[in-house]
Amino acid sequence: MAENQLGGQQVLLLPEGSARVLGRDAQRTNIAVAVAVSNAVKTTLGPKGMDKMLVSELGDIVITNDGATILEEMNVEHPIAKIMVDIAKTQDKQVGDGTTSVVILAGELLKNAGELLEQGIHATTVVRGYKMAAEKVSEVLNEKSKPLDPQDEATLQKIALVSLGSKNVGNEATKVQIAKLAIRAVKQVMDKDSTGKKYTIDHDFIKVEKKVGSSIEETQFINGVLIDKEAAHPGMPKSIPNAKIALLDVALEIEKTETDARIEITSPEQMQAFLQQEETMLKDMVNKVKKSGANAVFTQKGIDDVAQHYFAKEGIMAVRRVKKSDIEKLARATGAKMITSLDDLTPADLGHAGIVEERKISGEQMVFVEKCKDPKSVTVFLRAGSTQVLDELERALTDVIGAISSVIENSKYVIGGGSIEIDLANALRSYAGDVGGREQLAIQKFADAIEIIPKTLSESAGMDAIDTLVQLRSRHKNKEGSVYGVDLSRNAIGDMSRQGIFEPTVVKQQAVFSASEAAEIILRIDDMISSRGRGPAGGPGGMPGGPGGMGGGMD
Repeated sequence: MAENQLGGQQVLLLPEGSARVLGRDAQRTNIAVAVAVSNAVKTTLGPKGMDKMLVSELGDIVITNDGATILEEMNVEHPIAKIMVDIAKTQDKQVGDGTTSVVILAGELLKNAGELLEQGIHATTVVRGYKMAAEKVSEVLNEKSKPLDPQDEATLQKIALVSLGSKNVGNEATKVQIAKLAIRAVKQVMDKDSTGKKYTIDHDFIKVEKKVGSSIEETQFINGVLIDKEAAHPGMPKSIPNAKIALLDVALEIEKTETDARIEITSPEQMQAFLQQEETMLKDMVNKVKKSGANAVFTQKGIDDVAQHYFAKEGIMAVRRVKKSDIEKLARATGAKMITSLDDLTPADLGHAGIVEERKISGEQMVFVEKCKDPKSVTVFLRAGSTQVLDELERALTDVIGAISSVIENSKYVIGGGSIEIDLANALRSYAGDVGGREQLAIQKFADAIEIIPKTLSESAGMDAIDTLVQLRSRHKNKEGSVYGVDLSRNAIGDMSRQGIFEPTVVKQQAVFSASEAAEIILRIDDMISSRGRGPAGGPGGMPGGPGGMGGGMD
């Protein structure tokens, strides 16, 4: 219950059971929570990062080192921890990669800001300095970036392999295979924008289908769409070469009337005529499909048993209850148009595929629509021996697709391995001297925070982080040395450009801006009011998680 004194009289502001944390106490608590979240994912960074195992209340297991997934699966209660989770989700949604980096950077920015606050520097001054530093970082990133030609497969593969580097998905040959699949998928679905100069990539048209029961090496790229359904009738053909495909949003069944209706039948002949009429109507529907020339039908609605029989008799494969999203992908892959009335179905509305085939995969029937001509929707079919490996493979593929898409859309990349971070830190320290005033202290702290990336990379590999930073700073004083970063293959510093350690510029930019914005929001909070009473996850004072806590922590 919050209290104020007014002329010696006690004034009650909040109801019983409420809690309030004010001023420096609020800032200390918030910074402690953010640093705790950052530390939870810090050890997962880089190719030598460790994995986390998260067990839910139901006993479901997730083993991963993907920052966004770890934070999403963690049961965090504290509102500041939720802000940290949100920046990881934003990073994942916007650029697909760099989720761990953004959380580590935000935590380090707040930790360093806390040191300035302890020295008596006002939070507003720190926030102003951080804003200036973030803008300077954006400038330097653009200067240090190298242009990328989307047709440069070798560089794209290097960027993809860096994204896959931290993922525990098979050996090097497997990672190269996954990288090539991702590049092929992205290049197949990308379109030029209205200006004709830039590319746009819609990830929704890269379908990821997965099935347990085989090795990662069996993962394949399908030049078309894989539908997790089976043909509606066992008598239908299992394989149709040179398929002509009709996409329907029509129920191939006898519709029931929406209003109450009654049909009066008074003799066996009338009953027979009624059933005969139903069959004739269904046969007429199948004939309309056949007349269009279609030999494969996919519909969102149901197909009557009688209609299935006639489709099988005519040698037409029909698949029912297909998801709307899959129908859209089929339309982009085959060039077919969605039809809502069979009377409108013409040969011009049909799509084409090299083959439509039903295959049995791990005991389940699936329909492959492949060998499409220049499809704008494709499928990557993932295989692995266990559910945990398969899920991590899917997360790895999502990250690498995000990284490849980002670099193609933005057409710029930087040298990774902690190399660009040292350059940024050096540029910020030089800039801080030019700025002067108290803001320069915040800019210097921002520079120190950015170096957390090479520092964490070296710690993950068991190297001495201080020695590594000192060596890198020394190298980066010379222009030729700006390509040096943390060489995790030799546990020493090395030339990152020679090794092909490249990362998309936009991933770095998004990470810096998101981390900086989160730090600025959190630093401006000097009063936390909680209207909830002391709950199971509540700590001292009724604040969720208590000072320095993360609420419920991991399930």
